[in-house]
Parts: sequence; C-alpha cells; structure tokens
Amino acid sequence: MQNKKKSITFIVNPISGTKSKDALPQLIKQFIDERSYDCQIEKTQYAGHAAEIAKQCAESQTDICVAVGGDGTVNEVARSLVHSQTALGIIPCGSGNGLARHLCLPMDMKQALRVINAGMTNHFDYGTINDQPFFCTCGMGFDAYVSLKFAESGKRGLTTYVENVLKEGFLYKPDTYIITDDSGCHQYKAFLVACANASQYGNNAYIAPEASMQDGLLDVIIMEPFNILEAATLGFDLFAKTLKNNTHIQSFQARSIHIQRSEPGAVHFDGDPTKMGTDIDVRIKPLGLKAIINPHRIQDEAKPGKVLNNISKTIDKIIV
Repeated sequence: MQNKKKSITFIVNPISGTKSKDALPQLIKQFIDERSYDCQIEKTQYAGHAAEIAKQCAESQTDICVAVGGDGTVNEVARSLVHSQTALGIIPCGSGNGLARHLCLPMDMKQALRVINAGMTNHFDYGTINDQPFFCTCGMGFDAYVSLKFAESGKRGLTTYVENVLKEGFLYKPDTYIITDDSGCHQYKAFLVACANASQYGNNAYIAPEASMQDGLLDVIIMEPFNILEAATLGFDLFAKTLKNNTHIQSFQARSIHIQRSEPGAVHFDGDPTKMGTDIDVRIKPLGLKAIINPHRIQDEAKPGKVLNNISKTIDKIIV
C-alpha cells in the first residue's frame, strides 16, 4: 500500500528580497519528489497576505509551508504556524536571511529545495515583543532606528544598510533603559538593546553568537555608548563572532524581561521596524515552532575579512 503524499505550500512574495523567483515552478518539479509530495504555489498580493495563507495552511494541516522571500516574509509565515503541526520551510531570497543562516539552510534555491525534499524537522523557540512574534532578534535603540531608515530608503542589501548605519550613527543619541528580569532591576545607558533568539541579524552579523533556539532563553545584549574610533572594532567583532569580548557589550540570558525607556519610539522584530511605547515586554516561547532543518548543516558563512572589506569600500564611498 502506498504511503499518503505529504502536502507543501510555497508562499511566494513576488516583490520581496533580492533574488528572482521566476524559475521556482520548474525547480520544484525538478527537485521535489512528486511521489512523496503534492505541491502548490501561492503568491502574495498585499502586506499581511503571507500570514493569512500560512494560517490557512496550519488550519488545514498542510505538512510544510515554505516562505519564499526575505526575513519579513519568513516572519509573516512563521508567526501563523507557531504551535501547529505545519512545518516552516524557507527558500531564502532576502538581503539578510537571518533565520535561514542560523539554521544553516542553503542560500542557493536548488539546494534549499533539496533540504525541503528531505523533510527533516525539529522544534525551535520563538520570542514575542509586546506579543508580536519574532524568530531571530528584536530590539530598540540604534538598530531599530536604522531599520526604520532602511525601510524608508526603498533600497535593499548590505551596502544600503551600512550607509544608513554610518550616516545616522554620528547623530544618534543613546537612551536610558531600565531592564527588569528574575535577577532584579538594572539601569543602562545604551546605544541599543537587542534580544536574540537566534544568533544573528542576517548577513552573518552575529549580535549573539552563542544564542540557541532550543534553550528556552533570550540572549539580551546591551551595547553601551562608544566613540567613532571604536566603531570599526565593534563592526569587526559583529562579523567575527567576538562581540561578547568587546568592552562596550554587556549580555545576559533570561526567560523574559521588561524594558522601560524614557520615550516611545522605534523597535524592530526580525528587522521589521514599528513604533511602540515606553514599556516593552519580551518573552521566549519554548519549542513553539516546527521547522525544516538541513540534514547536512551546510553553513553559507561569509568571511569577516570579505564583509569588512565591503564595509570599508562603503565608508570610502560615503566620505568621498
């Protein structure tokens, strides 16, 4: 007796990310075993549509729901799948691809389809910031402010992001944050406060190199004020996975934290900016997301030297 085929829905955001998705239907036929899977493709038509389609997948018990796009598309799909039996798959087509990189998923579309075809899954933590789900990182301060500027710029990619960091970094003023966790209440003057479920923002920028998505804990990173001469070292540490050793970084782990800041303003979740008030609650939700994993765990990791060389060229471009 033949086993029942599993179902896969590919949710494609046609306008997100930096890669063309035109070849996807043909590649699905080539790399997804039609004897094991029934596949369908759904294209998003408006903001929030990916979340609606993914919710329908979860309700109909679709086996795998694949986000084809950038980090924003991945967040939309994943937040509709939490606490369901439908597994998240990812074909990374964005400029950052933070969750895909943390999970060691291939950046190449053909290889990503091979991983989905293998069908191996595991369960992972996710977080919430004022009840808004995130899967990689959330935060406030400078990184949220830059995310807002990045979204307004209309351009994607590492170069645009670095340009915004450099242009805004000279003007940004650190804020004061009161952070409460199980150990008590502490006050920090900080350039940014990041809460990490996964290890990186994207583009192999490791804000929390030791973060695990299966430990039931947030990694909280406080970046204290620094001067312009120290910025390059912080940048190197971010890409070299050595940020924890920097003297301007404080970090700890917690299941949940409450953050009070002096004024409302920008926050981000998985790189998407929004505005929130002065009181922020961040919590971890243990093992609430089922996701496809890479059986070979091939990591597409940029070398720090190569990344920093690109940053250096961008700095020269801005100065000139």
